Amino acid sequence: MKLAKIEFVELREVWKHEALDFTNWLAEPENLELLSDEIGIEISLIKTEADVGKFSVDILAEETNTGKKIIIENQLETTDHDHLGKLITYASGMDAEFMVWIVKSVQEEHRQAIDWLNEHTNSDINFFAIQLELWKIADSPPAPKFHIVAKPNDWAKAVKEMTARTELTETQLLQLDFWTEFKKYAETNNGKIKLQKAHAQNWYEVSIGTSNAYLSLTLNSQKHEMGCELYIPKSPLLFQELEAIKEKIETELNEHLDWQELPGKKASRIKSSAHFDLSEEINWPNAHAWLLNQTTKFRAVFGRQIKMISKKL
Repeated sequence: MKLAKIEFVELREVWKHEALDFTNWLAEPENLELLSDEIGIEISLIKTEADVGKFSVDILAEETNTGKKIIIENQLETTDHDHLGKLITYASGMDAEFMVWIVKSVQEEHRQAIDWLNEHTNSDINFFAIQLELWKIADSPPAPKFHIVAKPNDWAKAVKEMTARTELTETQLLQLDFWTEFKKYAETNNGKIKLQKAHAQNWYEVSIGTSNAYLSLTLNSQKHEMGCELYIPKSPLLFQELEAIKEKIETELNEHLDWQELPGKKASRIKSSAHFDLSEEINWPNAHAWLLNQTTKFRAVFGRQIKMISKKL
């Protein structure tokens, strides 16, 4: 059997102009999705070349579920002080929470700078240094590969932030450890689901690709109960449309759900729950497996139905 050789391709052979060629390429939904898959943040484009005072940021985006601002600075060369300064300037001007620096290669001094920024800021501020490579096999088209060189240490930042305010309680530590381990489990067993950083709290939000609803995973360590719910923050009509096809949805999910319209409030929820004794870490793998299974099913079924309903509303 004859095997082909993987060949490295220079970035400038594909994208001659950084702003006109590469930025416009990256702004395409399918290419932002490649970046999303690598860093674990679901990215929605707002604007390219967005004004920040007298400057302009290459790509201004937001996290799909939360609306948190994302700054993307492109540099098809080796990192330098000028672009690092721009990244920080744009972040402050846009009040961004995620700063992504995409480059050809990262100098050690700049990797250290990104690590230092992540270590000395709270969990709302997150810097990424991403090295971009192009590879091809024989005469195939070049394929892009994003490689994370520096990123936030989510668990350490969350502990640091909480400790700065007060010492973590035993329950908060359990919550932080449980969600941190769940994030690792989900990334290992289903790379398509993008999860936010873990926090010391009893819920974990997961995007389903729409701003009208999201999944909320919950844990109640006292009642030994786990939950997976579709949370609709401000659309009673969406809840009513979903409830009208309740039987169809429950059949697809193969389970009965708790439909909570929450009268008098704009918000509503549709919930599934199960019981696990989370005080014993030996039970965590089964709880993680249940949560991931529910998350996968809810995203598929509700995501599809909400997409069809949104066309009618």
